[in-house]
Amino acid sequence: MNVEAYVKKDGFEDIKLSPTGEYYAATVPREDRTILVVIRRSDNKPSGVVAGERNSVIADFDWVSPDRVIVSLAEKFGNLARPQLTGELYGVDAATGSGEMLVGQRLQGAGLGTKIQPKKVERVAAFLTDDLPQDGKNVIIAVMPFSGDPFTRAEKMDAYSGRRHPVARAPVRNADFTTDNAGVVRFASGFGADNIRKLYYRQGDGAEWELISDEAVTHRHESPIGFSADNRTAYLQAEQETGPDAIITLDLATRSRKELLRDDDSDPYRIIYRNGTRVPVGAFFMDGKPRTGFFDEKSSEAVLYRSLQAAFGGDSVRITSQTSDGRLALVQVSSDRNPGDFYVFDVQAKKASHLLSRSSWFDPEKTAATEPLQLKARDGLTLHGYLTLPKGSGGKNLPMVVMPHGGPFGVQDTWGFDPDAQMLAEAGYAVLRLNYRGSAGYGAAFMHAGAREWGLKMQDDLTDATRWATTQGIADASRICIYGGSYGGYASLMGVAKEPSLYKCAVGYVGVYDLPTMHTEGDIQRRGSGETYIREWIGDREALGATSPNRMADRIKVPVFLAAGGEDERAPIKHSEMMEKALRNAGVPVETLYYKTEGHGFYLEEHRREYYTRLLSFLARHLGGAVATAASGAPAARGK
Repeated sequence: MNVEAYVKKDGFEDIKLSPTGEYYAATVPREDRTILVVIRRSDNKPSGVVAGERNSVIADFDWVSPDRVIVSLAEKFGNLARPQLTGELYGVDAATGSGEMLVGQRLQGAGLGTKIQPKKVERVAAFLTDDLPQDGKNVIIAVMPFSGDPFTRAEKMDAYSGRRHPVARAPVRNADFTTDNAGVVRFASGFGADNIRKLYYRQGDGAEWELISDEAVTHRHESPIGFSADNRTAYLQAEQETGPDAIITLDLATRSRKELLRDDDSDPYRIIYRNGTRVPVGAFFMDGKPRTGFFDEKSSEAVLYRSLQAAFGGDSVRITSQTSDGRLALVQVSSDRNPGDFYVFDVQAKKASHLLSRSSWFDPEKTAATEPLQLKARDGLTLHGYLTLPKGSGGKNLPMVVMPHGGPFGVQDTWGFDPDAQMLAEAGYAVLRLNYRGSAGYGAAFMHAGAREWGLKMQDDLTDATRWATTQGIADASRICIYGGSYGGYASLMGVAKEPSLYKCAVGYVGVYDLPTMHTEGDIQRRGSGETYIREWIGDREALGATSPNRMADRIKVPVFLAAGGEDERAPIKHSEMMEKALRNAGVPVETLYYKTEGHGFYLEEHRREYYTRLLSFLARHLGGAVATAASGAPAARGK
């Protein structure tokens, strides 16, 4: 099989309409960075391109006026790494594509991602809080000083000049702010001296802050998500003692709370807002196939979404942006077989025009379908996941790859197009992805059930799911391998150590394999609260050797393939080298692929091509699937 389609980066990531519909702004991934392209809608030609240096990515971008985009910058050191916000905001002029740093820590230079002189020389991190859509010039930002002052400031900033002045100071450390529909800061959510989250509220500008939710007392976190149109009611996403989060209302006069929207299985995944406001109207839910729920199913937003969902045959539909008058909507349509198409939808004419595809070389008619699954763990906990089957296979007695996701905490697999799952399905494998305990999306209790359970109950969940697939007749029990990246790499090696007869091979990609080493090396423990996080969520150093696969190599009886990057700070290559040495000493067949210049996941196309080629070859020798053909150029794009 040809792996070029899987080696290539997406053509586009996200795209948003300007408030007047004159421009689009789009993020475009490159090998080791993300660029922003501004496109004139009249002729679909770029008016400007903003590119950063290596490892710089665009975490988000917002139209703050008809001709101005604010970009939130981040850094990402490896293909699997999560972007880390730098706290820098960059302004881009739509007509010319020229840009400048508005606030941030970097000093004088030129170009996005280089040393640019901020408008006010101050070492701070800044984050966009409210784009003030009715203002057209100013925005509200949250500013965190690097001076040692842990109390965040809310400031109003001119989106063109970068001039700013304070409007509020948080009463708690490392706070996030929430504004009402008038742009007034009303909530501050952060951490008290006890390092426990607290939520404060004030009635308006200049009013005193009052504590309205203390997690030390309630044992649940409440996060503000918006206000009613009259600003008399606040909406919160609230954790529950058991089960998923709920969206609740808070009457700001009486302080009474009322549940408004809650799913039986999953948390609200993304909030849906009324166009141009801070008024939430519904939410996406991601258990199984994506669904939308609305506070009022007769609202104009619900009617619009329902009509789009019907028009696109049940695919996942998301409105990324709308013009200020609501006439035009930029709509993303995606599915398990389609990485995503973008359409401009004329709300009045009820007509959709195809704009572009995220990865036009994938044909949904030829890719594999993914179905949600649900099963019970051995202790009765309900688990959710996804099964991708080779197209035309019949779905029975197949070679299977179990693919645990990374993270692990606060991350979840969702229904949609997964390139690795698609590649493995094209090679002839069933692919099982499981949201084991500790994953996000199913409530605070479910995530906390994974605390200090690396190699224990979290691993048992993967074992139980693997056995479920064999008892269902989906997988051939004699042809199953386990493959994952980051935490998934750990789980893969731990899987073959803990269950020596269950899997026929294992692949660990940029994984961690010696858990005590996480207390002393890597970027997690270097953070201010990193050591506490490792101790509370992974475990005490002295106890972690018992669940470290490199110390259990003598129990591993099947071949292993390890891949790692020499510049990986999240899972330093030392983990893979230690694992390799332990396997060789135990007489276990092991193959390796190390690139000294790669980080937490391989960026460069030639490296990804070699990795996928080696991965398919390794799996084929043990499971019998397809191998990669010699590189034969980029796949052709499909038409629309």
